[in-house]
Amino acid sequence: MFHSNSLIFLALFCLFGCCNLASADDVTRPNIVFILADDLAWSDLSCYGHRWHRTPNIDKLAERGTRFTNAYASAPICSASRASILTGKTTARLGFEFVTKEKPGRQNIDVETLLEAPPLTLNLPLAENTIAERLTHLGYETAFFGKWHLNQHHNRYLGWSPTHGPQNQGFQTAVEDFGAHPYAWNRQRPETIEEEGTFTNDSMVQHVCDFIRQEHDRPYFVMASSFYVHTPVRTNLAWLVDHYEGTIPADVANRANRVKYAAFLETLDHHVGEILAAVDGSKQSKNTLVLFFSDNGGHPEYTGNAPLRGSKWNLYEGGIRVPMIAYWHGNVPVNRENATPVIGYDLLPTLVAAAGGKAADVDGQPIDLTSHESSANTERTLLWHFPYYHPERGYGKALPTIGVDDFAVSKTRPQSAIRRGNDKLLWFAEEDRVELYDLQNDLSEQQDRSSSEPEKAATLKTVLQQMLSEQNARLAQPR
Repeated sequence: MFHSNSLIFLALFCLFGCCNLASADDVTRPNIVFILADDLAWSDLSCYGHRWHRTPNIDKLAERGTRFTNAYASAPICSASRASILTGKTTARLGFEFVTKEKPGRQNIDVETLLEAPPLTLNLPLAENTIAERLTHLGYETAFFGKWHLNQHHNRYLGWSPTHGPQNQGFQTAVEDFGAHPYAWNRQRPETIEEEGTFTNDSMVQHVCDFIRQEHDRPYFVMASSFYVHTPVRTNLAWLVDHYEGTIPADVANRANRVKYAAFLETLDHHVGEILAAVDGSKQSKNTLVLFFSDNGGHPEYTGNAPLRGSKWNLYEGGIRVPMIAYWHGNVPVNRENATPVIGYDLLPTLVAAAGGKAADVDGQPIDLTSHESSANTERTLLWHFPYYHPERGYGKALPTIGVDDFAVSKTRPQSAIRRGNDKLLWFAEEDRVELYDLQNDLSEQQDRSSSEPEKAATLKTVLQQMLSEQNARLAQPR
């Protein structure tokens, strides 16, 4: 039988001992720095093979960690992709497949279309359980800086909603700031910088760095949601433009835009370098997981997505395959490539698992960031759903077909896609037509195998339609 003193000691041990154990656990649970680029193409970075783009800071991150070669955005467009990332759910299940607007309603296409897209979704529902809310529940300090784009535009383009902004979705700290991106220029161009190696100070990035450097009494999650390299592609860094004027080959297609874009991209890389320097200079650098990702593929008028077909706004590889890099000292393999197919809605369960939790009510699966093994030939099925037309303005004049490095906006029609192993099937709703590609041998999606392999095409189409049905996906409907 316990004496009263023993009971008192046991109570004190439970009270203080458990607290000490929790504090020790906080040491093993990583801080998480999530850097989300905007419209960055899979082939844009030097570490992904680009011939002339200089991205030394992102390249260094890849050298220190693992570079994923089969990473995918959940959608080919900003808002939908971000909604999927934050919730761990497919855009089909969320019913959030396009971008936010100023007013509710439907698409207003400048020509008559065969189908009518679903009504626009303007706000990420508050009922959805975001990464930030889940990590807050696990004891994390959470912060958001940069582009939100998950609510109806409030007062101005991209303005945060007082009811559906980051602070309403689990982020305890959130600062609305365009930084130095041209969104902030307000028709007045900043002073031109001629001195080589000098960049414009970006206040949004400084907010991120200041948060990382400050003292933290518990693990933190900070989302650095960059506005780069989204249009408008403008720069005041004359020295950087001069560099690319002198290095990009004269016979390159669309050269003028690509020169400006290269300078714009190197600015993003500089910002990533500042954030990484803040991590390295912090007291907790060895226990910080850094994840770098892009929300969708590259803009066709500014970057070449080759060898991938398509671009932002469609479901060919150029619209959805993106760079992804993970670094976590002593945990993520160093200077490795990982070919396992992963997707944006995997990020929530991955980060929750790193924080010691579990997310079972999502479509994504935790990515094993510590693995030294990888394979593209997996039986897991990845899903994309885009029941809209694009572009809304200028659709009638857009290119009728989607190719490789067209350097112009193409007509995107309502479409869905799945990938299983190296097989990828696209379904086009207007004609109830499919295309089938072998990504291992046809990365550029040039050889449609739906006629030569009709049974496989039919099987995958059935799988796709079943997934859309199970997730109550909204479909474009006949007019």
